[in-house]
Parts: sequence; structure tokens; C-alpha cells
Amino acid sequence: MSAAILGLAIVQLLVLILLVGVVYQLFQQQGRILVQMDAIEQMIPEVGDAHAAEAPRGIPVAAPLPPFELPDIDDAIVRLEDFEGRRVLLVNWSTTCGFCEAIVEDLAKLQPRLEKRGVEVVLVSRGDPEENRAMVNAHGLDARILLQPGSTGMIDAFARTGTPAAYLVDERGRVAKPMALGADQVPELAREAAGRQIKLATERSLSESKLLRDGLPPGSPAPGFELPSVSGDTISLERLRGAETLLVFSDPECGPCEMLAADLARWHGELGNDAPPVVMISRGDREMNRRKVQEHGIRFPVAIQPAWKVSKAYGIFSTPVGFLIDENGVIVREVARGPEAVMALAHDALEHRKEVAPR
Repeated sequence: MSAAILGLAIVQLLVLILLVGVVYQLFQQQGRILVQMDAIEQMIPEVGDAHAAEAPRGIPVAAPLPPFELPDIDDAIVRLEDFEGRRVLLVNWSTTCGFCEAIVEDLAKLQPRLEKRGVEVVLVSRGDPEENRAMVNAHGLDARILLQPGSTGMIDAFARTGTPAAYLVDERGRVAKPMALGADQVPELAREAAGRQIKLATERSLSESKLLRDGLPPGSPAPGFELPSVSGDTISLERLRGAETLLVFSDPECGPCEMLAADLARWHGELGNDAPPVVMISRGDREMNRRKVQEHGIRFPVAIQPAWKVSKAYGIFSTPVGFLIDENGVIVREVARGPEAVMALAHDALEHRKEVAPR
């Protein structure tokens, strides 16, 4: 009996020794894992710091603005040193930038006060000289416009920044204020340079400011418009009353708009008379849009808006986007962004049309 007990005790001891060995190995392995994790964690800040260093921060205050040499819209060569002795509000600009269109009235309103304080407004843009001239003249802004080369060329002062962006440059060509970026900061910088509190068109409550960027929400009355169409007649919101209508904003030079135009034209054509009403509001000139209509076989009306005039009223400056407007002229869905979302909105309009159709 005692021999059996002794044998059992020996077995239990061996099992215990085995368990201790396993636990030791686990702790050793866990230690290696923790050391490896600690090493990884030490690497992560270094990667983050590297990316942070690459982020555009603008030229520091008091640093000289990098020199440039650009033609203006009258083909005269302009250099940074030409502005020596004067202060300059230098704005990165584009005629295809909706937010530039949104703030041009503010700059025009501030310009007289800026001139009295010796500040010249200079736009650094690109593209067609006449398009640039027409854009500022339409809002009464008498700014000098310089043209950057090509579609991707950019002077060093605005490297890796979007539009609009701006610097206030002092009489010696040095940066006087931190770079302003976006439709909120650029007018504020201009107003600060003007030295007086002036109410600006872009000053709105938080909710209104959101509308400026993200589109009018459901329940909003659709802003009226009256625009020439590609076919030569006039399209107005009033003419759309009485039926739920898909209103699409497009641009003939926008890649995703090309995809949408082809899909929407095919879908609309296949449905024939069963298709819900569709109206496209495009940018660009009439001939360019006419070619796009023919290329895709578009049968629904295509109107042409000057710059971003109607888009601005609908509170959005991107393309393609779509709004669904009911028979009473009220927006009934969230704005659809991109080809897939606009096509989904088109299908919603079709399903609703089937639901309300007389049986």
C-alpha cells in the first residue's frame, strides 16, 4: 500500500515539474513578445514624426517668400521683387475652384480698404486668361492675375497646398502672417489686412456654413434657376414643378462625371417614357457640353451654369452630385456625391415614381 502511495507521489511530482517547465517557457516567450512590442512602439512615433515633417505647414512668419517669375493675363512678366515697398495679399487661385468662387465677393468688398492700407491683391492662378479675367470682373474684383504654367505647375510658395490659400507679404517680401488655407481663413486674413471689421458674405452661423460645403439638406426649398440649355432653349426650376426630378450637377472635364453621364444616359434611355425626369446642370462652354451630349447619347435636358452660380445656391461645389426634388420644389433626399450615389438616387426616384403611378 505504501509503495503505491509512493509511486503516486512520484508521478504527481513529475507532473508538477513538467507544469513548472511549461509555465517558465510561457513567461519567457511572453517576455520576448513584450520586448518586441515595446520595440515596435518605439518605432511608431518615428514614423509619425516623419509624416508630420512632410505635411505642408506654409512658410514661417518673417521668412522671405520664395522668388517667382510669372506672366500675368496680359502676358507681362511679373517678379516678386516688383512688389518691393508694397504689401501683397498673394492668393493661390483657380477658376475651377468652387470655394474661390465663394470668396471672390468678399475680396472685392475688402479691396478698397486694402488699397487704402497699401495692400495689393494678387491672384496666382492657371488656365485661360479670359476665363480668369471674366471670373473676377463678374464680381467687381480688380486684382492682378498671374498664371502658373500648365495644369500641375505651382510656385514654391504654394507647394502642396490647395485653393484658395493666401499669404500676406510685407514690403520686404517676407511673410507677415501665417498662411491662410480655405474659404474660411483666406477672407479672415484679407479682413485682418484691411484693418477694420467688415461683415463678409462668407460669415454665417455654423449650420449655414455647413450648408455652404455639404449641400442643402432634405426639407429645404430648391433654389430657383433659369439657364440656357445645350439645345438652345431655357430650363428653369418652375418648369420642373409637378413631378419628382433628379437634378444632377456635372462638369465636362470631370472624370467621374464622364462615368456618370454614360451610365445615366444609358439608364434613362432604356427606361424611355417610364424614366423619372432628369435635368443636368453643367459647367463649361456650350460647344464642349454639346459634344458630351452627343457622345453619350443624352436625351434629358442639359443646362449650362456660369461658373458655380447655381451650385453655390445649392451649397455645394463638387461634381458630380445629385439632388432629388419633389413635385412642389422641395429637396427630399440628402445630396448624393459621386457616380454610384447619384445612380442610387436615380433608382430611388424610379421606385417612387412606380409607387405613385396610377394603377
